Amino acid sequence: MSQSQVRIIPLGGLGEIGRNMMAVEYEDDIIVIDAGVMFPEEGMPGIDFVIPDITYLARNRDRVRAVLITHGHEDHTGALPYVLPDLDAPVYASRLTHGLITVKLREHGLLKSSSLNVVEPNAPFRVGRLEVEFFRVCHSIPDAMGIAIHTPLGAIVHTGDFKIDHTPVDGHTTDFAKLAELAAGGVLLLCSDSTYAEMEGYTPSEQVVRGSIENVVAGAEARVIVATFASLISRVQMVMDAAVANRRKVAVVGRSMRNNVSMALDMGYLSAPDDLIVPLKEAKRLPHNRLVILATGAQGEPTSALVRMSRGEHKDVEIETGDTVIISSSPIPGNETLVAKTIDDLFRRGAEVISSRTATVHVHGHASREELKLMLNLVRPTYFVPVHGEHRHLIAHARLAQSLGMDPEDTFVLEDGDILEIEDGWAGVVEHMPFEDVYVAGHRLWGRHSSVLAERNRLSTDGVVAVGLTLDAKTGAPLSPPSLESRGFDELKRAQDLLENASQVVHSMLESQSGKVLDFDQIERTVTVSVSDLLWKETKRRPTVLTLVERVERS
Repeated sequence: MSQSQVRIIPLGGLGEIGRNMMAVEYEDDIIVIDAGVMFPEEGMPGIDFVIPDITYLARNRDRVRAVLITHGHEDHTGALPYVLPDLDAPVYASRLTHGLITVKLREHGLLKSSSLNVVEPNAPFRVGRLEVEFFRVCHSIPDAMGIAIHTPLGAIVHTGDFKIDHTPVDGHTTDFAKLAELAAGGVLLLCSDSTYAEMEGYTPSEQVVRGSIENVVAGAEARVIVATFASLISRVQMVMDAAVANRRKVAVVGRSMRNNVSMALDMGYLSAPDDLIVPLKEAKRLPHNRLVILATGAQGEPTSALVRMSRGEHKDVEIETGDTVIISSSPIPGNETLVAKTIDDLFRRGAEVISSRTATVHVHGHASREELKLMLNLVRPTYFVPVHGEHRHLIAHARLAQSLGMDPEDTFVLEDGDILEIEDGWAGVVEHMPFEDVYVAGHRLWGRHSSVLAERNRLSTDGVVAVGLTLDAKTGAPLSPPSLESRGFDELKRAQDLLENASQVVHSMLESQSGKVLDFDQIERTVTVSVSDLLWKETKRRPTVLTLVERVERS
């Protein structure tokens, strides 16, 4: 690579909602911006979330100088426990974001082995040969930051998630003065949030939610259960304020919510009377009209507190007729079905459910088109890359930039794995890096080509048939008729003829092996294929067939 080139390599967040990660490379230095997760889509049974493929970064770990985090939401921080062990790079973040990351790494046992650094806005520092500074932006969480990376070719400005909010909950508005200062010095590249690039007008202020939550709590005759993101600290503050105003106590449910609330109270990002928050044991003794419950599960996550409540599976909280449930979020694309089912289950248990579809209990934290125009006009970049959004959002944002006068050749709609090179007077996509989805289930990581996910999908659609064989260990002769059991494959249960046919196929196949050199592994494979082919021929379905061979030594 030439000494005068900057390379931009998106590793997540382009063409999708979530999994945000981008590498900025100059000479021997690589700086990573964000490390987030993406929630699983349909067809990913048992998957907790999807993280970026960091193969390139791990291969060049000696050049990775820092990981810069724009704010504390999961789609920007959630992958850190899984990528930091392979990168061994220091992490830089604002105070609240640092606190949220600390909680996360402590839960994974990685806190002592990680280098975490608090940065203040407008306080430049060196990372390798480059200078970096954070600047304030408004989002739906306090301490959200944009990032400027100063290179010899000019500044690279990454907005992070942002909107233009003149009355933010934390009192910190977007730093227009810093953006103007950066523009005056010349901005080489702007990478700007595209999540709501299709939305006309302006995004409402976070403050409009406050009145709605207070009104719901004031009007509720029994318990109020509020589900939101555990990292949405400003929304948690609104719930606490509404509880205080209506002489209610607050109980916190869900490990991540409890940990984040405790951390934010200790750091001063949440304020509440000393006796406001009560343990669940005490909360159970309170009159229902004196309690608010804060819970996780606003996205319908299967193991979250709210979803377990909706199914009647939560050990401490049982939904009752008269409860009011506020879902204070909008479904992330791909989660709509999960959220809808959770709402249905809550209604079945007698709760009244209020969501962003029925009341202003949530506003999004992303800039709409007029705010995106303001950012583009203020920064006046030479080149523009829309980030954070599905492909249609990126296209809409690129066209918006072009409507303001940017040359189409200077706007780049990238995909994860594209490599954009910028040098003096020229920029272009020079190659595409092989890129793979990485799935997280518990503490296990799988690549896209793993057979596990395909097997789970097959099991979920066609079920499983188990074939049991008892064979003579010396001759391979069957000592009893084959047994067949099924789970999730009803045809086998319903059709006795099919069961007998399958059993006969197995028996005939075993007899054909008589006198041959015994290979029990081959017998197992042959039985599996034979039964699978028969079931497909008879039912046009192909369940997973498991063949279990028991070898018996006979005297």
